[in-house]
Amino acid sequence: MFNNRPHHGGNLEWAANVAGCSPFVLLDFSASISPLGPPSSAIMALQNNLAQLARYPNPQYPWLKQQLAQHHHLDPDWILPGNGAAELLTWAGRDLASLEAVYLIRPAFGDYGRALSAFGAHEQPISMPLASAANGQLDWLTMVAQDLQHDPARCGLLLNTPHNPTGFVIPQTVLETLLSQFALVIVDEAFMDFVSPAEQQSLIATVERWPNLIILRSLTKFYSLPGLRLGYAIAHPDHWQRWQQWRDPWPVNALAAAVVDVLQDHDFQQRTWHWLAAARPALFQALQAISGLQPWPGQANYLLVQCDRSVTTLQRDLLQHDQILIRDCISFPELGDRYFRVAVRLPEENERLVTALRRALT
Repeated sequence: MFNNRPHHGGNLEWAANVAGCSPFVLLDFSASISPLGPPSSAIMALQNNLAQLARYPNPQYPWLKQQLAQHHHLDPDWILPGNGAAELLTWAGRDLASLEAVYLIRPAFGDYGRALSAFGAHEQPISMPLASAANGQLDWLTMVAQDLQHDPARCGLLLNTPHNPTGFVIPQTVLETLLSQFALVIVDEAFMDFVSPAEQQSLIATVERWPNLIILRSLTKFYSLPGLRLGYAIAHPDHWQRWQQWRDPWPVNALAAAVVDVLQDHDFQQRTWHWLAAARPALFQALQAISGLQPWPGQANYLLVQCDRSVTTLQRDLLQHDQILIRDCISFPELGDRYFRVAVRLPEENERLVTALRRALT
């Protein structure tokens, strides 16, 4: 059972079998979901729309698109809602597969490989220099240029910011330079909401200038709603003419569409930024103080940590002794069994993790 490990975080049934306990007992650091939600505004929206279960959703999703567009100061035609960002990533993979090659910064979120291989895309890896990255010192443009083997004007680029699994935010100036070079650029901003507004490097405000840009967004991580599956893409409307021909007629269920009301929950947003601004550096410093661990200075709601011993062994120890689940990085081949990723949770939960790691690594 332990060797039949999942490729994503948050698989509590698998972890519970290893730990020998109920999934509800586990403290999950493997899924990078906010510990503050779901917000009451989301619960209220679900309760107020239960009657919608007896009706088919409007396949054009006008209310959902209008609310998303208003939030980002865009025309609704530039918005395409989806069944989570993963569904939209699939269609992005199909678009990318039509190009000569697709460049992907590695280590990379595993679902990118699925989306590209599903349509036979020719993937070309861009290797992140791990030694430099460990200290947060990355020259993104040089990194991309060194691994180019094709004319980028005939190729696509798929990346995320904050980057998963490192948590590094790619500067907007870097992204715009890459947009001027590549035929199509897919930017996954699934974790951008966790970055404080003053530090965000989102491309949404510039999307109307770049017809070769598609931005992917998620509502489920920041608002703790992964079970609902709600994401959206932002790009020139010409892209959606193709995508709509490929996808199901009702990709978003009625209840998922209803929780778009959370975008107006400014109190929850402020509480989230306030929590993370204190909790992430505190967890970083506590992990840094443990012999054998080297956390990376990411800017998202998770931390990548280098370990001086087998992480799979450590993961099993934490599950069986402390009922704590960390995210191993076996699914990131460039990282392997010497790295793990942990979500930033509430202070008392983070302290429980730190205490367990001290015990296991002493």
